[in-house]
Amino acid sequence: MHGRAGDLDDIRRRLRRQPVVGLLGPRQVGKTTVARELADRAGSPVSFFDLESPADLHRLDDAATALSPLRGLVVIDEIQRRPELFPLLRVLADRPRRPATFLVLGSASPHLLKQSSESLAGRISYVELDGFGLGDVGINHWRKLWLRGGFPRSYLARSEAESVGWRADLRRTYVDQDLPALGPGFSARTVERMWEMLVHYHGQTWNASELARAFGISHTTGRRYLDLLVDTFMIRLLPPWSENVGKRIVKAPKLYFRDTGLLHLMLGVRTVDDLSHHVKVGASFEGFALSAVARQLGADRRECFFWATHQGAELDLLVVRGSRRLGFEFKHTVAPAVTKSMRIALADLGLERLDVIHTGKETYPLGDKIRAVAFDRLHEDIHRLR
Repeated sequence: MHGRAGDLDDIRRRLRRQPVVGLLGPRQVGKTTVARELADRAGSPVSFFDLESPADLHRLDDAATALSPLRGLVVIDEIQRRPELFPLLRVLADRPRRPATFLVLGSASPHLLKQSSESLAGRISYVELDGFGLGDVGINHWRKLWLRGGFPRSYLARSEAESVGWRADLRRTYVDQDLPALGPGFSARTVERMWEMLVHYHGQTWNASELARAFGISHTTGRRYLDLLVDTFMIRLLPPWSENVGKRIVKAPKLYFRDTGLLHLMLGVRTVDDLSHHVKVGASFEGFALSAVARQLGADRRECFFWATHQGAELDLLVVRGSRRLGFEFKHTVAPAVTKSMRIALADLGLERLDVIHTGKETYPLGDKIRAVAFDRLHEDIHRLR
């Protein structure tokens, strides 16, 4: 299996602590592969249910009878298709001596799977599985990862054309199958049109009123559609840091596609040359590098923010852990320079340091507490938070 050692170790630790672990992430990100690898190494009985299989769905017609006798590890894939299983899992999780632990795989967030958070409160630990990262493919292959995105079959495709075709199929499956199943009451076509429009907002703050007007829907409905894209792991919202520093602060979240391969598909980018000449190359690099830095630091999403003032000062990424504050800017250039905005952010936010991530080959100081950090040297020069 390509990479994923860290994810396997994390899931094993959580299964030792909790009777139920939820492994969540978008369709085709590799959840089933990780679960089967875990099962192969379990050293105990393993039972596997795939809720996209009619046979397995039939086995769970009487779920209590099917699941109660099982011992060891029980894996239930695509759990969002049978949310009524969660109350039963609570009963099974509370049995003495814990005869079985449950790994449930889903393509929707806990917010969308409301029954899991309500029924299994205190009994479930969630793991979000992202696509391949630099730790999986190696820093030398980062440009290929940036272009194709982290979905395993897209990244590992034999050609650019095959990669693009796979992503196009994924997009169609998401719209035709996943949205109708996960979002009752939503118009899948309207969500698809909004998703397409959001490519132009990648790396920008979310303007709910503008998009609502474009679609002829209310502000509230527009936000519900955006939440659906967030809860199905297509879009990431980076919240603003709103500490009062005596200035008017931007309070809308910043929006990114979670996978740059899907972003590039919807922008019509097929090759490295297409990407290098595209008007959105800077915004695309920003989202890709931001995710890579957060993973390299081991930063939880609740520790990650952006910061901007209405006077024009801004910071692409602010990582806050306890009293530590680290700042990052992302520049698709080989020769970054210090800006007035960087100096304001450094002073107003009390940053420990500010790193400017760039596409050149060297890491070097730019000023007091400010460095230019080469993306090629990310693993050497950006260290995990402790």
